[in-house]
Amino acid sequence: MLQDCFEHVDWDMFRIASDNNIDVYADSVSEFISKCIGDVVPIANIKTFPNQKPWIDGSIRAKLKARTTAFNQGKATGNMFEYKQCSYSLRKAIKQAKRQYRDKVESQFNGSDTRGMWQGLQSITDYKKKASPVADHDVLLPDKLNNFFARFEDNTVPPTRPATKTCGLTFTAANVRKTFKCVNPRKAAGPDGIPGRVLRACADQLAGVFTDIFNQSLSQSAVPTCFKRATIVPVPKKAKVTELNDYRPVALTSVIMKCFERLVKDHITSILPDTLDPLQFAYRPNRSTDDAIAITLHTALTHLDKRNTYVRMLFIDYSSAFNTIVPSKLVIKLETLGLDPALCNWVLDFLTGRSQVVRVGNNISTPLILNTGAPQGCVLSPLL
Repeated sequence: MLQDCFEHVDWDMFRIASDNNIDVYADSVSEFISKCIGDVVPIANIKTFPNQKPWIDGSIRAKLKARTTAFNQGKATGNMFEYKQCSYSLRKAIKQAKRQYRDKVESQFNGSDTRGMWQGLQSITDYKKKASPVADHDVLLPDKLNNFFARFEDNTVPPTRPATKTCGLTFTAANVRKTFKCVNPRKAAGPDGIPGRVLRACADQLAGVFTDIFNQSLSQSAVPTCFKRATIVPVPKKAKVTELNDYRPVALTSVIMKCFERLVKDHITSILPDTLDPLQFAYRPNRSTDDAIAITLHTALTHLDKRNTYVRMLFIDYSSAFNTIVPSKLVIKLETLGLDPALCNWVLDFLTGRSQVVRVGNNISTPLILNTGAPQGCVLSPLL
């Protein structure tokens, strides 16, 4: 139904009404999509119980209710035949549901789906995720955290760069459609409220208008303001929180912008020289901390095999690496590496003038505008 709604929209009217203003264009399209989602997509409240078995579904609950009704009626009339029939039907349905659930859990351990395997282990062990220790009773905590996360901000006017020729990078509707269809539907929506599930299901209908928005953004070297908004969710770094520095700021940003960033990231990585150290393991595909530990141990033990040798290790942690990025210095480095100056201006605009709020439970902080750092949670941040 939502696909039909978007299929018959004249998206050109948003571009014409915006009068070449990328902020108005992107904001009006995003608000229209959010309104359509609110009008078309039903919202259901699901009640769960702590003792509810995983194989219990709606049909079994209906049979449970029917058995209870039959028991009450039989007790009043003295005829328990209907109750016995309902009890037999319920036992049969539960037996079949248990068998189907067992087959489902067993299948999760047969393939290479690690997520499915983890879900299977959770089901078998009755694993319950611990509640976040972030306290939401302190209404001032969001503002305290927001000011703390923005402590590297120097309140200077955002740097500007001389205008350049139009960026030569453009995307096709096929590029955008493919990116939308690869969106993880389980990821949380950003401040615009547009979930990834909608982008994935309606990729064919929405690819055209967002291709136009993305290309216009690149040509103007400007990122729409609505795409730069972020909601910061503080994640505790350790079990017992004693100070503000014990929280890690994880940004919830627009899923649409994440797709845009992914397209830009693929372009940047394809043209920049490979300057990464071969022993860098963070933010690289098919590498993990396990690889770093294995290589470190192998190097140390190989050295210790020699007589009269020893090993010393120095561990260094860069504090607030994401929050201390200086955009003006970063784009100079990118330009030195051969990135298009117009695209460098786009990156500068992407990192400056960012509005952020901190959300703790139902409490939300006052917004702050940041011109320093890169949000943790953005696709481009690790690369930059």
